[in-house]
Amino acid sequence: MIDQEPFLSVGIYEHETETRGVLNGRFVLPDGTALTGEFCVRPSQGRLVLLRKDGRELARGLEIRLVPEGNATFTLRGVTIGINFHWERKEDQTFEGGLRLLLNSEGTITAVNDAGVEQYLKSVISSEMSAEAPIELLRAHAITSRSWLVAMLERQKRFKNVGGPARRGRESEEEIVRWYDREDHKLYDVCADDHCQRYQGITKIISKAAEEAVRNTRGVFLIHGGEICDARYSKSCGGRSDVFGSAWEDVSVPYLATVSDATVEHPLISSEAVAERWVDSSPVAYCNTTDGSILRQVLPSFDQETTDFYRWKVTYTQEDLSALLKKRSGIDFGEVHQLQPLQRGPSGRIVRLRIVGSRRTIVVGKELEIRRWLSPSHLYSSAFVVRTEEGPQGIPARFTLQGAGWGHGVGFCQIGAAVMAAKGFQAETIVKHYFRGADLKKLY
Repeated sequence: MIDQEPFLSVGIYEHETETRGVLNGRFVLPDGTALTGEFCVRPSQGRLVLLRKDGRELARGLEIRLVPEGNATFTLRGVTIGINFHWERKEDQTFEGGLRLLLNSEGTITAVNDAGVEQYLKSVISSEMSAEAPIELLRAHAITSRSWLVAMLERQKRFKNVGGPARRGRESEEEIVRWYDREDHKLYDVCADDHCQRYQGITKIISKAAEEAVRNTRGVFLIHGGEICDARYSKSCGGRSDVFGSAWEDVSVPYLATVSDATVEHPLISSEAVAERWVDSSPVAYCNTTDGSILRQVLPSFDQETTDFYRWKVTYTQEDLSALLKKRSGIDFGEVHQLQPLQRGPSGRIVRLRIVGSRRTIVVGKELEIRRWLSPSHLYSSAFVVRTEEGPQGIPARFTLQGAGWGHGVGFCQIGAAVMAAKGFQAETIVKHYFRGADLKKLY
């Protein structure tokens, strides 16, 4: 375990053909040259070239490193957020810490922000949560995010798996099972998007409450069995959280057990009949809320575009679904005859789904791959039941997916935690509700 604050490198983006930005204050190059103001970086003759606004060249190399002096920050233009999600868009973003620009083998640019864990967390909490969120929610989220991040860094160091594949699984002619863990990046520790943790520097106003939450929990981690917890989280569990093996490799993680997100014990989803009753109902749960004042506190503005997170419905025509599956999976199923759940986790999330078509029949898993195949971006979750409307010759003309929750549903439920905080629960109680058997310990 650790005894001092770690530092990490955050990949802001990769594969850009040009970088434009502004140095808000004084930055220094390795040769001692100081600069400020607008800049541009582009590839040229196998090197990166750093240019001032007037076009004068300031530096050239495979890597350009800019170190801030004092409280200087930098702004990058047109950073893509929500990559491959339904809220994807570009924003100008501002960051504290150092900036490194790296030339990729294919001649594009990677931008990396070097920052301390606590500085990074201030941004994550402000990016994941509204500045008006309750302080106990911010404290709980700071503990959760810090634990996940440092557990990942420690695991990466222990197994030296930098640059390993993000996609893992097993594949055959009959079955494709894939899961996607945190991207194991070659050039930095963690990405800045939702695939790792949402990190937007100081672009969003970092509230005094967020700063206080990180400061008051500095160095505090979830601990289980003498190790820092791999503390996963998602937007809404849908009433019951799921287990680690439903989303990732088939291992049991004791502190990521299934939890009823309520003061009553909801049933485990043990059959298709129970799954149907579950998604057709709206059982009481912390994350079952339509309270706009709470949701505005919890969700940044673009996440508020999603209002049907607890129970939702998507309908596809036969033509739309067959075309979507072909585009998203690369497999021509022909006419889709059946979507048949074969295995569910305890929250109702489908782990293995059989797709029966006139040309191909394949089993797909795990939950994220199912969501990828059945949506132009990502289906809200894989906790759904399938209802069909019959067409000519008994072939379904329409498929309706009726589902529950938003995200993988493992560990910390962000909306549920927000409601708990609004009800007066303390941060320690909140995290121990979602991470059963874990303890809190200050390590630095």
